[in-house]
Amino acid sequence: MSGVSITALIKKMNLRLLNNQINTDKIKLIHPDINRPALQLSGFYDHFDNERVQIIGHVEYAYISQMDPQLRVEMYEKLLSSKIPCIVYSSSMEPDETFLEIATGYGVPVMVSEKATSVLMAEIIRWLNVELAPTISIHGVLVDVYGEGVLIMGESGIGKSEAALELIKRGHRLVSDDVVEIRRVSDDTLVGSAPGITRHFIELRGIGIIDVKTLFGVESVKDTQSIDMVIKLEDWSKDKEYDRLGLEEQYTEFLGNKVVCHQIPIRPGRNLAIIVESAAVNHRQKKMGYNAARELYKRVQQNLAKRNDED
Repeated sequence: MSGVSITALIKKMNLRLLNNQINTDKIKLIHPDINRPALQLSGFYDHFDNERVQIIGHVEYAYISQMDPQLRVEMYEKLLSSKIPCIVYSSSMEPDETFLEIATGYGVPVMVSEKATSVLMAEIIRWLNVELAPTISIHGVLVDVYGEGVLIMGESGIGKSEAALELIKRGHRLVSDDVVEIRRVSDDTLVGSAPGITRHFIELRGIGIIDVKTLFGVESVKDTQSIDMVIKLEDWSKDKEYDRLGLEEQYTEFLGNKVVCHQIPIRPGRNLAIIVESAAVNHRQKKMGYNAARELYKRVQQNLAKRNDED
């Protein structure tokens, strides 16, 4: 895990750095959680999470203010020498000059945020969970169809980009073409995005590169999207049996998370955009509790039972 720089944290959370002489590009955060060092201020360092962002809120600030000056300096030394990545003061509170001098001596960035402590904590944790999440890159196209993140996969040249372009023309949004970066942000959620260099571009064989954002407007693109289902395109084979009812869900796995997967055979005359739209709406309907395949199966069973009763 490469980590996230303190510089990125400062920019994202709009923090004010008090000791500008420290190079925050070289200091990396490798843990997504934060720590409020209330116990450490009282001298208890067992199980101290010194790799986390340290946040000073009203409680810690009030405790520091009432400490004996000599004890306060000793506490500063012990806390700031414990190899913490940084300290953030919330609610526009600021440290005294002694704290800032000691922090600068140990190379610890000290920042100030205007946000309240609880809000600041929640935002940092949420952002770091995404930035530090396990990541893989796969070949495919990710589109937002009616709010459902649909990852279209298949062999090169099978028509993934063309299907995405048709979906964009029908009012849906492109997230990434060709390469999709997938992050596992929780046990239930995968988030896909595009590499910065190819963001908002589509490659169409025979035409070249298309800038979707410029051609179709800002409403046609999206930076990130949760991956709700996968559609795998493959050449039609008359020797293969394809699922015609959809009673049992098929899944594929990324980074340990399972995602619903449909294998769609391709042959001339099949409108891929409409198929993807229908799959997305059907998946959304299933999440809301209605399964068309099971409803049909139920009707068939009821009809058979009715005939048996008549016989």
